[in-house]
Amino acid sequence: MLAVVSDLFFVSRIRETGRLTGVAVEFARTTAEVEAALARGPRFALVDLTAGFDYDRILETAEVARVPVLGFTTHARARETQPWHARCRRVVTKETLTQELAALLQGGIGS
Repeated sequence: MLAVVSDLFFVSRIRETGRLTGVAVEFARTTAEVEAALARGPRFALVDLTAGFDYDRILETAEVARVPVLGFTTHARARETQPWHARCRRVVTKETLTQELAALLQGGIGS
């Protein structure tokens, strides 16, 4: 699983949940790192839609690589991140992500 996350709290939480569930998580913070990781074909990409990444480029690369994207946002920024929601397999709030993270890491995001 690929995580495109800049928030150190979530990096730590994702890393620890991955360790506890036995799921390998690769983190990428630059567009180049994201593109290289997507080329390796992760099961899915978890993308923080509030971090200021080049989302059009990341989402286009994921689409070409046929890697589903789970985007996450906050309630306060949901409208602002709306342009990218349709390009994600699923979009959740940070609260939902926190609650479902272990299940998502183990089971993926579905079809």
